[in-house]
Amino acid sequence: MGDMGSIHVSAEGRVEAPAETVYGYVADMREHHPRFLPPAFSGFQVESGGVGAGTITRFTVNAGGRSRAYRMQVTEPEPGRVLVESDTNSSLVTTTTVTPDGSASRVRISTTWDGAAGVGGFFERRFAPKVMQGIYADELERLNAYAREHAGTDASPGS
Repeated sequence: MGDMGSIHVSAEGRVEAPAETVYGYVADMREHHPRFLPPAFSGFQVESGGVGAGTITRFTVNAGGRSRAYRMQVTEPEPGRVLVESDTNSSLVTTTTVTPDGSASRVRISTTWDGAAGVGGFFERRFAPKVMQGIYADELERLNAYAREHAGTDASPGS
């Protein structure tokens, strides 16, 4: 158990809104995204940009009794479908993929990072994925509730 290994966590859920609308919520870090983050996320701030590629955000995640600050740079390898947030201070990368599912959407949040070495890494690989999956499942439920609450009220997510 001495070497580092890549750790992967993901959760997927259905959101009762069209993919274009849902992606707009996910990509808009100023107006929409902070409104469906679970309580594990705190201090969410937009450092630059605000919508989609080029945006830089800062926040802290409190999970499993630990707290960690992130500074994320946003890219859009597939605008309107795939948004990637890469921590500027570590190997952590979170990819959010929004896929049409009839009149609704399927949203997948997936994160990968290089785990620590040694005993700490063993515990990280053993417990972090379960904790993060719970946080992502909560975020997906909140996103669905947010989308349902805003159905028909937004002409376009960026406005």
